[in-house]
Amino acid sequence: MHGEQDRPGETGGRGAEEDAAGPPGEAAGGPGEAAGLSERDRAVLAVERRGWPGPGAKERAIREQLGISPTRYYQLLNALLDDPRALAHDPVTVNRLRRLREARRERR
Repeated sequence: MHGEQDRPGETGGRGAEEDAAGPPGEAAGGPGEAAGLSERDRAVLAVERRGWPGPGAKERAIREQLGISPTRYYQLLNALLDDPRALAHDPVTVNRLRRLREARRERR
């Protein structure tokens, strides 16, 4: 396993612009991770896959389970929607979120 500097977004010193430059987990470089998503990326998709009674419960779970702010979570999630590895990992969730994102863009 590589150090934290190899995983986008976990050091706090890297901005959203760097994460947007490449797919999440791209810098992992390990043979197992290069072909798939990082553990954090899979956890982000797992949180999004669940049904939530309201925004407060989801935000609390993001902080407790992932240890990141909801803002950072949505930055990571948005980048994952453009990652073909995320689509291969969870096509139902990724396609549903892509449709929602596109509908929001069309309303603007």
